[in-house]
Amino acid sequence: MIKVNKEINERVCQGDVIRSVDYLESITESDGTVEISRVIYPLIVVLTQDCDLEQDFTYRLDPQRTQGNCLVSVLVAPLYNAEHVFAGEHLLDLDIKCSPINRKATEGDYLRKNERPRYYYLDFPPETGLVPCVVDFKHYFSVNVEHLRLLKQSYFVCKVAELFREALSFRFASYLARVGLPTMAEVPSSSGDSPAL
Repeated sequence: MIKVNKEINERVCQGDVIRSVDYLESITESDGTVEISRVIYPLIVVLTQDCDLEQDFTYRLDPQRTQGNCLVSVLVAPLYNAEHVFAGEHLLDLDIKCSPINRKATEGDYLRKNERPRYYYLDFPPETGLVPCVVDFKHYFSVNVEHLRLLKQSYFVCKVAELFREALSFRFASYLARVGLPTMAEVPSSSGDSPAL
């Protein structure tokens, strides 16, 4: 079980868990009509480094300082209900069906122990009122920093304690830094030999 802090800070902090954060999926215009498609995620966790968030907040308070340290946006990831992830149903609202993960088999055990590089399992303490959640590192997005700060004032849930937020951040960075090797498609050769690489 992770540790959390329920004390709200005025600024956005790394590890903040915030409710009802919107993501603009698309904006289209046709014949003067603008159509905006947005997704409202029930829960997100802030991934941006806390030192950057603190500098951004400090520099915004002092108009005499140069604004070079201000952030444009904050990186966040949705928190999915772990039971929905195990069932492969955490993206059904987006019309995406995922492969189920057998919670009683090795693959489910690996997920709960944070031994699957793509996922991070968070078992929240009972006082948060949150069920166990999973971060899927393939799903992250950015939110305007000032917009998120205003949302936090009404929708703050808790903040993941420093040790656990650093573990989450490290795992996220490691997942993004992995070396993705292309799948080599076999190309039939005219001579019947093995394909040249």
